[in-house]
Amino acid sequence: MIKRFIIAFILVALVCGGIVGFNLFRDNAIQQFFATMKPPAATVSTTIVKPTDWTPGVEAIGTVSAVRGVDLTVETAGIVKDILFHANQKVEADAVLLQLDDAVERADLEAARAQAALDQTSQARAIELQRRGVGSDVTLDTARATATASASQVTKLQAVLDQKQLTAPFGGTVGIPRIDLGQYLTPGTSVVTLQDLETMRVDFSIPEQQLPLLKIDQTVRLGIGDGEMPFAGTIRGIDPKIDPASRLVTVRAEVANPEGKLTPGQFVQVRVELPEENNVLTVPQTALTSSLYGDFVFVVRPAKPAAANGATPAAAKPEEKPAMDTAKPAAEASAAKPEEKPAAAPAEPTAEEQKPQLVLTQVFVKPGRRNAGLVEILEGIAPGDEVVTAGQNRLSNGMSVAVDNTIDPTKSANQQAAQQ
Repeated sequence: MIKRFIIAFILVALVCGGIVGFNLFRDNAIQQFFATMKPPAATVSTTIVKPTDWTPGVEAIGTVSAVRGVDLTVETAGIVKDILFHANQKVEADAVLLQLDDAVERADLEAARAQAALDQTSQARAIELQRRGVGSDVTLDTARATATASASQVTKLQAVLDQKQLTAPFGGTVGIPRIDLGQYLTPGTSVVTLQDLETMRVDFSIPEQQLPLLKIDQTVRLGIGDGEMPFAGTIRGIDPKIDPASRLVTVRAEVANPEGKLTPGQFVQVRVELPEENNVLTVPQTALTSSLYGDFVFVVRPAKPAAANGATPAAAKPEEKPAMDTAKPAAEASAAKPEEKPAAAPAEPTAEEQKPQLVLTQVFVKPGRRNAGLVEILEGIAPGDEVVTAGQNRLSNGMSVAVDNTIDPTKSANQQAAQQ
């Protein structure tokens, strides 16, 4: 009975020991597998760094306004009798846009003209009597003063009558009418806006540090927010005073607008072009990553060759002893081993195996100016370096990668489709 109990105990111990040993072996194998497993290569887009021609510039945000633009108002009170324009109509200078009721003023003007004609006749009669010697100087002076006052009254009433009409001070495009027929207007009531859209001006501000870079008649490029800057103009004025509150300088440029694509009050991107520079190292802005430790880029480089796992280099192999009986005839060797087949030739490596493994190197750089999606690199990289332009958020130093440049992240989808 005791012998059976001992045998059963030994069997249970063996089973439990086997289970524990198997679990330990399995955990160790899993750890070894994950320790030696290499992560798959990440796919990235790259570009080769090379010196390029660089056109520096000063960029700012501006507001468009017409060189000649005004909100027209009436000078006198009255009731709207006639509106002689419609929205978006192009009008010439001195064209009548609005007519107020002027019946009373016309009647007063006619009476003043009649009185002026009578006073002018009286003055002529007084002059003739004075010439004949029968008129006094007092009479002549009174006639002259009366005639002058009557003429001035006519001029005044004519000016009041002219105020009943609203005319265009210059040629341009009128906006939407802000009044209606029969409406009573008071002095200063806004009637319509008049804008000359042929030439526009753009007001923008730059930091005081960039003020020495600007000068009158310098070229300015303008864009309306889509990345392109199709409009060209020139600087016409630079404010001689720096705003002490914002430390900004106001600059004004003029640009032709023959097609009317620019509108007063519009927001535009402004770039003042500076002289071109040569041999400047630049990378796409998508390649530059900013962090608390500085700005850096990922450079793709071939991996350093590692020693073969457990293999002895050829130079370290022990000397092989010379084969004995090398002078035996080939026929004798063939007869001795008729069943042996020639050794198979080693398989040639595939194209994928021939490609060198690529790894990433994190390089801290010193960025400079930016322009048209590019950033100048002052320190950190050299011409010929292959820099990653997309996918940095999932990369790390020393990571293996695969390069795929079929998609360029620095260009829009429409541009890439057009190139294909």
